[in-house]
Amino acid sequence: MRRAFSLTTSAALLLALAGCASSGTQTPTAPAPRPAPLQDAAAQAPLSDQAMLATLWIQRSAEFHALSLQAFNVAHDRLNLALARRHAQDKPLAVVVDVDDTVLDTTSYGGWALREGRTYDSQSWADWVDDAVSTASPGAVEFLNYAHASGVDVYYITNRKAAGKQATIANLAALGFPQANAEHVMPRTDSSDKTARRARVTQGHDIALLMGDNLGDFDQAFQQSTTRARNAEVARQADQFGRRFVLLPNPTYGEWEGVLYDGNWSASEREKRAMRDAALNAWQPESGKVSQGK
Repeated sequence: MRRAFSLTTSAALLLALAGCASSGTQTPTAPAPRPAPLQDAAAQAPLSDQAMLATLWIQRSAEFHALSLQAFNVAHDRLNLALARRHAQDKPLAVVVDVDDTVLDTTSYGGWALREGRTYDSQSWADWVDDAVSTASPGAVEFLNYAHASGVDVYYITNRKAAGKQATIANLAALGFPQANAEHVMPRTDSSDKTARRARVTQGHDIALLMGDNLGDFDQAFQQSTTRARNAEVARQADQFGRRFVLLPNPTYGEWEGVLYDGNWSASEREKRAMRDAALNAWQPESGKVSQGK
């Protein structure tokens, strides 16, 4: 009995010593903190990070590539129809295209801004334009050369500033775009409204179709101050899309974003994030319904 007690006691001491040794070399750790909710993490990230997937979608997705080809295929078919309907006494036909993210891909500028944690500013944009490093949108060169070969005039109506005109012409010409010259490349002068420039084209031409990535590339009537009003104008002109208007997808920027901010582009990142959040339609699991963004 005494021996058994001694062995038991010895075993207990050994276990205690082992525990002490262990506790002497390992400091107890506090429970791991719970990860922050995704909403909180998103609130800490730079607002520009929200543009990364949209930029990558344009640069990397086969879906964007296919949609761009689809747009120029539609344009090809509509131009053929316009050519077939022409009469000898008619004005010459013209095709009017926007430049940025219609025939030229600008997302390398956006990629630079994302990597540098920057947002758009006029000086870095001007420097990028001067480097003439844009690539062609899928299908753009082929379609516009077909138009040119068919005797159709091509006009590039862009809201790039006049200071970047020569660099834009050089970029277009290097990629094989036709009619890339001072007469046919029409940059912004005093206004981003393209109405006056389109009117100059119609003085001597019938415009067969217009192509762009923003609704303002087609008609100033789309330049409304609310999403509801813009959609109402789209509904009013619904028969023009895929016929006279050919729209390319662009989720990275545009007037659609400006109306989310009530036109206040100078709002802080915090304010813009709040306005984006308020615009979302979102499922409400508690009620089983969807809340409508404003």
